[in-house]
Amino acid sequence: MEDTKPSTPPINFSRIDGGEVEKDAIDVRFSEFCKTGLSVDEDTYKEVMKLFKETKHLLSANFSAIGNGTSEEAERFWFAFVSYSGKRLSKKSRDNSQQKSDDHGLTLCQILRCTKLNIVDFFKELPQYVVKAGPILSNIYGPDWENRLEAKEVQANFEILSILSRHYKRAFRELFLTSDANVDNQSAVSNDKVHVSEYHRLGWLLFLALRVHAFSRFKDLVTFTNGLVSVLAVLMIHVPVCYRNFNLNDSQWFVKKGDKGVDLLASLCNKYNTSEDELRKTMEKTNNLIADLLKKKPHLASEYKNENLDNINTDGLIYYEDLMEESSLQSSLNILEKDYDDAIRCKSELDERVFINKEDRLLGSGSLSGCAINITGTKRNFEQMSSPTKTITSPLSCHLSPASPANGIVGGINSKMAATPVSRTMTTAKWLRSVISPLPSKPSAQLEHFLSSCDRDVINDVIHREQIILEAIFPSSALGERCVTGSLQSTNLLDNIWAEQRRLEALKLYYRVLEAMCTAEAQILHATNLTSLLTNERFHRCMLACSAELVLATHKTVTMLFPAVLERTGITAFDLSKVIESFIRHEESLPRELRRHLNSLEERLLESMVWEKGSSMYNSLTVARPSLSAEINRLGLLAEPMPSLDAIAMRINFSSGGLPPMPSLQKHELCPGQNGDIRSPKRSCPDYRSVLVERNSFTSPVKDRLLAFSNLKSKLPPPLQSAFASPTRPNPGGGGETCAETGINVFFTKINKLAAVRISGMVERLQLSQQHIRENVYYLFQQILSQRTSLFFNRHIDQIILCCFYGVAKISKVNLTFKEIIYNYRKQPQCKPQVFRNVFVDWSSARYNGRTGQDHVDIITFYNEIFIPAAKPLLVEVGSDGTITKASPIPEVNNNKDGLCPASPKVSPFPCLPDMSPKKVSATHNVYISPLRTSKMDALISHTSKSYYACVGESTHAYQSPSKDLTAINNRLNGNRKVRGTLNFDDADVGLVSDSTVANSLCLQNGSYVSSSGTPLKSEQPDS
Repeated sequence: MEDTKPSTPPINFSRIDGGEVEKDAIDVRFSEFCKTGLSVDEDTYKEVMKLFKETKHLLSANFSAIGNGTSEEAERFWFAFVSYSGKRLSKKSRDNSQQKSDDHGLTLCQILRCTKLNIVDFFKELPQYVVKAGPILSNIYGPDWENRLEAKEVQANFEILSILSRHYKRAFRELFLTSDANVDNQSAVSNDKVHVSEYHRLGWLLFLALRVHAFSRFKDLVTFTNGLVSVLAVLMIHVPVCYRNFNLNDSQWFVKKGDKGVDLLASLCNKYNTSEDELRKTMEKTNNLIADLLKKKPHLASEYKNENLDNINTDGLIYYEDLMEESSLQSSLNILEKDYDDAIRCKSELDERVFINKEDRLLGSGSLSGCAINITGTKRNFEQMSSPTKTITSPLSCHLSPASPANGIVGGINSKMAATPVSRTMTTAKWLRSVISPLPSKPSAQLEHFLSSCDRDVINDVIHREQIILEAIFPSSALGERCVTGSLQSTNLLDNIWAEQRRLEALKLYYRVLEAMCTAEAQILHATNLTSLLTNERFHRCMLACSAELVLATHKTVTMLFPAVLERTGITAFDLSKVIESFIRHEESLPRELRRHLNSLEERLLESMVWEKGSSMYNSLTVARPSLSAEINRLGLLAEPMPSLDAIAMRINFSSGGLPPMPSLQKHELCPGQNGDIRSPKRSCPDYRSVLVERNSFTSPVKDRLLAFSNLKSKLPPPLQSAFASPTRPNPGGGGETCAETGINVFFTKINKLAAVRISGMVERLQLSQQHIRENVYYLFQQILSQRTSLFFNRHIDQIILCCFYGVAKISKVNLTFKEIIYNYRKQPQCKPQVFRNVFVDWSSARYNGRTGQDHVDIITFYNEIFIPAAKPLLVEVGSDGTITKASPIPEVNNNKDGLCPASPKVSPFPCLPDMSPKKVSATHNVYISPLRTSKMDALISHTSKSYYACVGESTHAYQSPSKDLTAINNRLNGNRKVRGTLNFDDADVGLVSDSTVANSLCLQNGSYVSSSGTPLKSEQPDS
């Protein structure tokens, strides 16, 4: 049975004062927590106690940054972090063969119950602990401790199970009478309600057992949804007829084939957008599980007579005579409970039965989206408009026809059901299944022509590479496979089948997009010899990584979260950013959900990952900005050379399986300048500077709409090979500019555009009426990026934006505190608490009161100690009246700390961003309008040419009718308006603001900030 809350006295969590007496007291409290609260065994107690003593000084130093900032709550969080990580990383957990049969284990739910925390809050605060205690955990448990802790995977699993549990609950209510419904009087008994809840519980436990035994290693939402639908099929066949809430004669719901009755599986596939072939395979696994685990004898439904099977086509269905009978129901529940207990005993993972136990306090509230895995399917703020990979139609790309079959597959949500995260995922999976899977698993004739037209035939190279790289991403063998208890014998076979299917999908997508890219390149170059591009090792790995990432994103895979594809292919975030835009441009049928994923992914790359240690961006930056080389080398930021294919093959124990040897490939990898390595010194950049600057694959097509970022006129798209050229040789196109300088300048342009969108969002959220604040914050950000680039090293761009806001507010005498800035930043869709709680600092680079080494501090400490000393000369240029006091936006090189890159982009005014949808149409009222969706517009009968809009506004009175609300909204908007203008929604690709963003905006209270007198720049104190 599930672990229950201990009946022990509550643990006393007290205040942290930091003295010796208090340090001893906190040891006593943690010891009591482990022994009395968690009831851990002696070995586990020693393990977690050792870890606690090593990390407790971090608790006393950082308690204000954990939770709500109180010492009592910080202590509860720290107790949970230490006990969870200590148990997960202990030797005993790794050596599951020594697990005692009487050891009840230690689950995350048990830890959270004892610390009075919920799951959502635990995962929101866990990154704090990971950053602070990381060095200690590495010393105790080894450098791979974070991979073994699997915190992100457990969190992603929680999110997926959350939406699946809601999906299951909704489906169960549609199909069966709920606990508060009335059962027919003829069949009603005193314990009917108990039966209904037990059927619901049995279905969820059967689903969990299926996950443990049939879906052991590769966990993804598509596979889990198929499993859940198979469980629904079992329930529909076996739950007594008196509890049904569906009618088999419902022609809209059920599919009939011939005169044999309703085809149950086809009907479920039609409703939930699953593959019928996959569902039938999953049904076989579910039936085997019931027979093996519950010891039920299967019968062919076609040979069995029962009222449950009336009007159902029984071909291929299995029936178990007493599966749902009252006499055996409790026994089946007990078996499934015990089996699940045994499965999670050695893992210290989440007890997934919590989703049907109605433990709202333990589940918590709020969203974890953006922290580990994006499973909401909701469009984020600024989405496609803000993303540097926002796509427009290229003159050389295929135009997407609204009537194309591919587009029809993914063009809209299934009309038979409301859009949910599950339905959106299954719709995207249908695209992969219908458009990509039927393609050949080898290069097409056209692609073979390109590959064979190179200076040498590279077909074998391409095939050899894709086999190694895709095997590394989707390994067949259970490399690093974790504890799987109670597994059926077919588990490893099923894992290998899953991996093979994903490899084929990624391979076919890779070949499809590669062919489209080659066709476009050939049109640009007026030649079919694309040797420079098709012999570039780094380019192909980026393409394979992007294809694999889209396959993983389609299936919402838990065990392969980004950036796993980067690590397994040997490329960096900066490398991948070079192909994302081109990938979107050349795959015209890509579903919206996957476009969103790539948009979000590149935004994530730009905001932080490209600035992390080991990014190949630094290798280009040392060429483009030589004055930064010393700082980059001192911090050890340069990327390591890309591992060879042989090294990757050896790591995964890959066998070529009879493929011809690849001597030319190995020679190619080792030749300087031929593998696209960022350190290659001899390969020249092609003579396409005029187009490279404007439409390099570093750039976003949305830049065409934001011409304020560039004074160049749009010409032809550049050769894709330019993005992977060696950065060191001067560009013969003119000006002595190297390819590195060109690439870094365009990269900085993308950073500035992303910053402009985020600055605009923060200004609106802060309700700052002064126009010059937005302009000056953006100006300061551009100046810092250009002249104090090292402030971005190992940091998040939002950290610089927040500091710019506070600095400009002070110099402009605007009454705005850091607390207000952080409070409003928390409501931004991209916000993560670690952004303002853990800012990287390197004390050894200057005089900091004797402090040395590297550390992570709060945003205000960073502002006072690092940001102001570096950026003050730039900040004083911003006048208190909003004017820029310096005549020239670009100072002399002698006054420039980091130095300017030749032909560096000029500091530009704030760009004119396109209208977003929904658009706020009132400065004083929270009212938003958006163009009505085409699918809904078609349902309206109208003979006019007027446009339809959806309107979202705050209600004027509680429980007022919609018509009265709309009238009141119209009166508010039009009361003082003399001039009416039309909104610019002509651009169909403008991104939608997310539901959460609009909801948060509607909750904001109108307010104003009173100007204050001049305030010192260093006046803020850290806050929670």
